[in-house]
Amino acid sequence: MVSEEHELIRQTVRQLAQTRVEPQAMEHDESGTFNTALLRELGGMGLIGITVPEADGGAGLDATASVIVHEELAYCDPGFTLGYLAHALLFVNNFYWAGSAAQHERYLPRVLSGETVGAMGMTEPAVGTDVLGLQTTARRDRDFYVLNGRKTFITNGPEADIFLVYAKLDERITTFVVERAFPGFSTSPKIAKVGMRASTMSELIFEDCRVPVDNLLGTEGGGITNMMRNLEIERLGLAAMSLGIARRCLDAMVRYAQERRTFGKPLAEHGQIQRYIGDSFAKTEAMRALIYNVAASVGPKQRNRLGTDAAKLFASTAAKEVADASIQVLGGYGYCSEYRVEQFWRDAKLMEIGGGTLEAHQKNITRDLTRG
Repeated sequence: MVSEEHELIRQTVRQLAQTRVEPQAMEHDESGTFNTALLRELGGMGLIGITVPEADGGAGLDATASVIVHEELAYCDPGFTLGYLAHALLFVNNFYWAGSAAQHERYLPRVLSGETVGAMGMTEPAVGTDVLGLQTTARRDRDFYVLNGRKTFITNGPEADIFLVYAKLDERITTFVVERAFPGFSTSPKIAKVGMRASTMSELIFEDCRVPVDNLLGTEGGGITNMMRNLEIERLGLAAMSLGIARRCLDAMVRYAQERRTFGKPLAEHGQIQRYIGDSFAKTEAMRALIYNVAASVGPKQRNRLGTDAAKLFASTAAKEVADASIQVLGGYGYCSEYRVEQFWRDAKLMEIGGGTLEAHQKNITRDLTRG
């Protein structure tokens, strides 16, 4: 349920997005750079620790609040929002709920402020969706764990100074907090990509990387618990980004169809255009209803894998379809950069791949339903 507090958050983030996020979006898409200074601004406003309790420096809010923030930011800049998500959810949320009090004291203040950028290392060059088949290894060596392997497509990899990393310790998936300065750790050059260019990604490279035993996150072999708990809010965040993309593209096509005249009348009076607009509105509203309904059922101790899989599966494809329709309505202007819908179209495609592919969601949903 969306409360008055949620609506206040929406108003705050929407104003921030329009005044601070929108003006810098095209510059960072074109340069392929992540705006870390803007991330620190969000930290100063308390928007990084949305899901962290107030007693530990966060906002003490819920999954619905996180969805609102991701939707509103993505309306203006999906690429920046992806970098924010990788920091706020993939690192901060995951770290908080798995970490110890001592680890919180050491790392939490600087990641909540945005002073230190975080990232999460799960995907590997030979292992994407099949995360249980990951090949990065860890072994105990007295007061250290020694990590070997590679991670790839890691959002915030080039900028981050702290990483939450999954590796196999005695064949059991285990989570570690790795600092950039640790011996044996490095990152590759930035990986070029088709969309989400305002966020960056790279490989993470572990060559006998020595991680202090105090940087074990949770318990040995407890990585699956950390991973699965965090995947649900991650998928909601990505679904919310899809909603922001769809809203932006819908607004663009409605405005253009009102202003543009062809054959003596506004574009909006042509039946073909009405079909694009009508279908896009229906998809956007369906996305909104599904995402916010599921968000109300998710929390640190409350699971809804079926719902989060469904929300991201539907929203990711619907957002790409709405973005495609927007380009079609705008025609040549849509294909060029002036109205930015081509950027949102490029960005939307990632949602069908990152945070779980369409095929992974379909598999999970079918498996859960057939189990009854």
